[in-house]
Amino acid sequence: MKMSAIFASLSLCFLATSASAQRNFDDVEIRTEQVAPGIAVLFGAGGNIGVSHGADGTVLIDDQFAPLTEKIEAAISKLGASPVEFLVNTHYHGDHTGGNENFGRKGALIFAQENVRTRLKEGRSEPNPSTPAPKAALPVVTYDQGLRLNLNGDTVDIVFLGGGHTDGDSVIMWREDNVVHMGDLYFNIPGYPYVDLRSGGNVFNLMNSLDAVIRTIDDKTIVIPGHGGLSNKAELVSYRAMIGDAVVRVEKLKAEGKTLDEVIVAGPLAGFNRGEGFIDADGFVTAIWRSME
Repeated sequence: MKMSAIFASLSLCFLATSASAQRNFDDVEIRTEQVAPGIAVLFGAGGNIGVSHGADGTVLIDDQFAPLTEKIEAAISKLGASPVEFLVNTHYHGDHTGGNENFGRKGALIFAQENVRTRLKEGRSEPNPSTPAPKAALPVVTYDQGLRLNLNGDTVDIVFLGGGHTDGDSVIMWREDNVVHMGDLYFNIPGYPYVDLRSGGNVFNLMNSLDAVIRTIDDKTIVIPGHGGLSNKAELVSYRAMIGDAVVRVEKLKAEGKTLDEVIVAGPLAGFNRGEGFIDADGFVTAIWRSME
């Protein structure tokens, strides 16, 4: 089996959690894009950050890496928003939760699905270890299936649909403003979806979660992916279809009695034209195969 296939599904989380210690963030610029009145997305280094602000306070969706907290706060201030009062983690990976401790110590109330708190509290075991998060970084409000916030003139639904990228992925939906933050259930970048098998990720759960969102949104919905530029329903539908097509191809070869190594050699995703990304075709084929076990 190619080395990329062995390690691709394991290493992104390691890169995310170790990047803060290895990278100089001085050159990172936080770019802001307005999504709707009172809602913006911040692009920097790590997962896309959602910001909702208004008379009821400021809600942050994910917080990238700890060294970027001051830059993130400066970008929020330029929006005319108050300091962060509520922080929602879409999942536990370090490029989405690295700033938790900083915001937690400043009084932000952190929300997340129950599995996110568990994984942050326990840390990550071998082969890519991470230390347990400090108390200030842990979600204070946890939920099983979801909860609703009524803030800034909007109904904000935080929903756990069964995960897929990990076992704790939440989707955030602003109902009145017709905006959805997908977290890493949706990568709008070259390459293939990242399914963190060691953190409860599963391709079939990923497809189910995407289906649930697609049934809920419409053609005017603004879709914020976990990584990459703003998107829409049509592009999300295409992403879901690509995953489904890939699964069918791998399932067919497995049903013929081929081993994982033989499936990878067969190249079932040839012609998908996904470009060069962190997760290559072999890595995604491996994730599909492992999800079927």
